[in-house]
Amino acid sequence: MTEAVVVTGGLVYEAGGQRLDVYRPRTAPTASPVVLLWHGRGPDERDVLAALARAAAASGVVCFVPDWRPDAHDGGRSHLSESVLFVQRYGADFGGDSARIVLAGWSLGGKAAMAAALKPSALEGWRPRAVVGIAGGYTGPAPLTGRAPIDELTGTEESVPAIPVWLIHGTADPVVDVEQSRRLHAALRHRGWPTSLHETDTDHAGVIMTEYDPVHHRCRPSDADHAVRGGNRTAQLLVRAANTGASARQPRRASPKGRAAGLGSVSTA
Repeated sequence: MTEAVVVTGGLVYEAGGQRLDVYRPRTAPTASPVVLLWHGRGPDERDVLAALARAAAASGVVCFVPDWRPDAHDGGRSHLSESVLFVQRYGADFGGDSARIVLAGWSLGGKAAMAAALKPSALEGWRPRAVVGIAGGYTGPAPLTGRAPIDELTGTEESVPAIPVWLIHGTADPVVDVEQSRRLHAALRHRGWPTSLHETDTDHAGVIMTEYDPVHHRCRPSDADHAVRGGNRTAQLLVRAANTGASARQPRRASPKGRAAGLGSVSTA
């Protein structure tokens, strides 16, 4: 059977030689929604997100997954910034719409993605159409800004346009407590941002369809039920965010009850 996803691996995206992989549906219309997906704290771990990116691409999005190094002299800021520029310049070459990019990240990558949403100067004025935070911690300094996203939100001027924010977190996460996402979700709603929080019965690795390997100190693909459920739910959320972000050029603010454009809710599974 023909593989539904085409993978282009090992593309150099910045002068220092950092690489990324592109996952795209084999049969898809031109200008498909684009997701730029950042991994977590481990240096150069784009492979950790392979299963998640493949699942999202199978549902119709073009997914770019770069390596980056949080242990770099600037905390990885230049790598993250260059990955955005690469997708803007070359996304169309892979069937994506470079003007409609959703930014997503897992763990430390989620913290970085959230900073880009909340502080326009983080990426020289560029902001994504929507942002997805996957098991992120939002009360500590982010690589792009040096400040906690929750503090950026508190200090955000009203003139900064709100964009859709999607959060997902495992309720059994021993690395980053689910309360981190709950707290950010509540703060976003308080400020009138369109947001949703999705909780799933898995852990920090399972939410991206992996498990932690203590021998190699790295996450690897997992077929455990909770990881398959959690990872597939995250993939579905990426696709929903990409399709919402593709059309939400003027995002609606959350209503007083927190329901705007399908956002503003808390769901569990």
